[in-house]
Amino acid sequence: MSEVHAVKNLDTVKLVSHLLERTYGQQIADVWNLGLNLALRISDLLSIRFEDIHSDRVVLTEGKTGKLATIKLNDKAREIIERRRAEYPDHVYLFQSHRNRWSLRKEPRPLSRRYVSLAISMIGEEVGLALGTHSMRKTRGYHLYKNTNDLARVMKMLRHSSEAVTLRYIGITQEDVDRDFVELEL
Repeated sequence: MSEVHAVKNLDTVKLVSHLLERTYGQQIADVWNLGLNLALRISDLLSIRFEDIHSDRVVLTEGKTGKLATIKLNDKAREIIERRRAEYPDHVYLFQSHRNRWSLRKEPRPLSRRYVSLAISMIGEEVGLALGTHSMRKTRGYHLYKNTNDLARVMKMLRHSSEAVTLRYIGITQEDVDRDFVELEL
């Protein structure tokens, strides 16, 4: 599995969303946009059930860590969730697979990680970036760090326990640190 990156340019973030919608449909674009706003791992994002959404929060137990994640929804996230709930009132999952709709006896399932990963990586190739499902989480962390310069906040949002892991994860390189030293003169 190759390393994927954060999208550091906000115009490119919007372009990826547009290309996902145009090429793969609204559902995959919604996965991208909600993933950017919730900063969850893809397995947790796809496992969200409508019952996990409580007015202005998503509450779920993270699959990888077992930690309870309580995430306050911003306006964009609420809009996506409300639109999906209105369009698919009988769905269990926020991003429910349509593949088994012809077999009424099958239990509902979320979209597969593989399908979402393929869609995002194909659009990444189109825009010239190494993108994958972790790119949503990394992008959120990168932009929070760039807006606040508060590594502790980024660590808390991503639920990391090490500064070094967080810096590497969001793509802050030695070049970025060097540029900050050169650009900021006191």
